[in-house]
Amino acid sequence: MMGRNHARVYSELKSADSLYLYDLNGEAAHDLADAFGATVSPSARDLLRSVDAVSICVPTPYHFGVAESVLDAGVPLLIEKPICATAEETRRLIERIPDGLIVGVGHIERFNPIVPEIGKIVRDPLYIEMKRHNPASSRVSGSSVVEDLMIHDVDIMRNVLIPDEDYRLAGSGSRDVCSALFSFGDTTVYLSASRKSSKKIRMIYIEEEEFTIEGDFMAQEIYIHRKPGQYSVENERYVQENIIEKVLVNKQEPLKLELATFLDCVARGREFPVSPAQALLNMEICEDVARCFA
Repeated sequence: MMGRNHARVYSELKSADSLYLYDLNGEAAHDLADAFGATVSPSARDLLRSVDAVSICVPTPYHFGVAESVLDAGVPLLIEKPICATAEETRRLIERIPDGLIVGVGHIERFNPIVPEIGKIVRDPLYIEMKRHNPASSRVSGSSVVEDLMIHDVDIMRNVLIPDEDYRLAGSGSRDVCSALFSFGDTTVYLSASRKSSKKIRMIYIEEEEFTIEGDFMAQEIYIHRKPGQYSVENERYVQENIIEKVLVNKQEPLKLELATFLDCVARGREFPVSPAQALLNMEICEDVARCFA
C-alpha cells in the first residue's frame, strides 16, 4: 500500500524526471507502472543502477536487508517507518551508512501541516494526549500496534514537543491495543493506539496553564481554547464562556511534502529532517512501551 502511495506521489512531483519500480510480484509492479507511467525494473540491482534516489516500501521484517543493499550501492534512500524491525537492527544499519549519503526515514506525520504549527504554539505543556486508533488492516504484518501506529506519536512527542528529557513510563495492552503513560518532569503524556477500533481517530490534545490546544491530524485543523473569561449560572446550570481560536493551517498531503523534501535534500546534499538517529530513538521508546505488556 505504501509503495503504491509513493509511486503515485513521485509520478506527480515535477522534481522526479522518471520513475522506476521493482517488486517481487511482477504482475503488481506492471499494473502499478501502467497506472503511473513508470518503468518496471527486472531486479532490485537493475533499479539501483537506474535511479538517483530510492524509497524502500517493503514489509518491516525486510527493511534491514533491503536497506543494506541500497547502502552498498551508494544510492540515497528514504525508508518507511519503522526504520527496522528492532532497535538493534537499526544500530547495525546506522553503522553501515557511508559519510555524506542522504538517508531519511518516513515518519509521515512529521510532515502533517498541523505539527509545525503546534510546535510554534506549545510553550510549557502540562499534559499531552495523542490518540491513533484504526480499524483492523490486513496490510500490516510483522509489527505490533506500537511500531505500526503509536510510533508516529512517539516521534512527535520526542522530536517535536519534548526533546532531550528523561522519562518514567507505565503501559499496558496487547499487540493490537496499547496505552502508554509517560512522565517528563512536570509534563504528563498519554498515548493510545488501537487496530481494533470501528472509528478512525487521529487527535492531539495539549493543556498549558493559559490555554488548551486541540488538533485533528486527518482534518488538519487546530483549535486553541483560552481560559474562561466569564462564569455564570443560568437556570441552575453552570455556564462558562471561552475564547476559541481556529489556527490557519495550509492543508497539504503529508506524503507529498515528505517525498518532495526528500528529493530536494538529495539534490542539495542536505540532511533529511527525520534522521536515522531520531528513528532509532523512536524505536528504543517503542521497545520500552512494548516491554510493559510483553
